Amino acid sequence: MGETKKAQNPFLFYTKLDLVETLGKKAKNLQELLEFLRKAPASSVYYHTHRYLRQHHFLSPEPPNDFAYWVRGMLGDRVLAERLFSMDILDFKNIEELRTALVEIIETHLTANPEYGNRSVPPGYEFHFAKSITFVLPLGFETRTLEEFLKALQRISTHSIYFHMFDSRLRLGRGENDFSLWLKTELEEYGLATKISNLDPYTNTMEGLKQKMCLLIGKELHG
Repeated sequence: MGETKKAQNPFLFYTKLDLVETLGKKAKNLQELLEFLRKAPASSVYYHTHRYLRQHHFLSPEPPNDFAYWVRGMLGDRVLAERLFSMDILDFKNIEELRTALVEIIETHLTANPEYGNRSVPPGYEFHFAKSITFVLPLGFETRTLEEFLKALQRISTHSIYFHMFDSRLRLGRGENDFSLWLKTELEEYGLATKISNLDPYTNTMEGLKQKMCLLIGKELHG
């Protein structure tokens, strides 16, 4: 049974605090947005594609990313906004892959509609680039068995869920959430790890995601 297995390396639960820093860069049209998006820090790309999720983790389904929101709301370009909004972020393993896809979508749109490139918004409606500075803090929970892991998971906050599900997979470039990675490599719970990996964190609230993981682990423990 899963509860009899003991990991050589424990799972350590962390949480995070984010400090937002403006970059002093703003775009008044698509061409300027594209130019800075190509060279913006990875932390800025991550911030603008995940800000709504982090601030409104109780919402479902997911709200749009900043780029889609600005293109639709400020530029009035619904076609491009829909393409940006419909991106499946789960398709990307790291920020650079995500950046490349964003750039390609905007470039393709501008090639087909070059007149949109310099269509500018009025002063005060520009896109302001920012990034988040993340402080990672240990929670003091150290687990080695599946039963211990479940008990700790039931106690942690949604901020910790967010860190282990989103930051680890995309911002830190691990390509997989921390929970599935540990369950697979340390406890050899391959089936359980796959089920958690298959949960879509972008269409669940953080609390809902936590409850689904607890249910999956509980079934594994108790049949």
